Amino acid sequence: MSGSPSSRIAPEVMGHYLQGREDGRLRSGRNRLEFWRTQDVLRRVLPPAPARVLDVGGASGVHAEWLAADGYDVELIDPVPTHVEQAGRLAGVVARLGDARALEAADASADAVLLLGPLYHLTTRGDRVRALAEARRVARPGGMVAAATISRWAAVHHMIRLDRYTDPAVREVADECARTGLLRENDGVGFTTAYFHDSDEIIGEFADAGLPDARRHALEGVFALYADIDEWLDDPERRALLLDVARRSEHEPTLLGVADHMITVAVVP
Repeated sequence: MSGSPSSRIAPEVMGHYLQGREDGRLRSGRNRLEFWRTQDVLRRVLPPAPARVLDVGGASGVHAEWLAADGYDVELIDPVPTHVEQAGRLAGVVARLGDARALEAADASADAVLLLGPLYHLTTRGDRVRALAEARRVARPGGMVAAATISRWAAVHHMIRLDRYTDPAVREVADECARTGLLRENDGVGFTTAYFHDSDEIIGEFADAGLPDARRHALEGVFALYADIDEWLDDPERRALLLDVARRSEHEPTLLGVADHMITVAVVP
């Protein structure tokens, strides 16, 4: 692919992340549930430290930071210069510019490759499969690839929770996203151009990238929809109960599409 990594990302997506809000998104409020559940899943599926982890699309290093603290050898790749600068200041993290669809890393050079953001903004299936195939190429045989996706109905859920779904313009955007998966840059739902996955289609994308037998993990379950979720997350005892039941229900087929986010994991053949 020609051009610099930064030039390959859609301008509106770049503009969204240059606002600098991503660094704090997972550190407070109800988004902590996504953060803690991501930690929980990865700590169970990653090879033991000090394995080499390539954190592709790792943004400002919110996950790279704790991975490095856990003893992993972490390299973060991101197309947003601001993110690379922020992540590069973290202890134990090497950060550089890069594109998930054309990684500069050598074949079989990582024990695990994480795509905890790139698939959100690759709106064509071909690009998503290409990114997954690159992750497979870079991960060693027996290593693992993990990718995060946003669920198809997340925009509708979010707008209803914020009491904005009654606005016809907002409702049209959210409903179209639920129908097609495609969210175009707009001021209605507070996000940028993105793709929201049906819970089943990610399995086919993994398989087409040479990653069969992938397994899905719903992150938030239904709990991110609760009005009092912050109170549960602020209370250590209730938080532990919530995280436990989210873990126990993470593979339940009838609940996969309800969670706002899902992590799909495959072992490299």
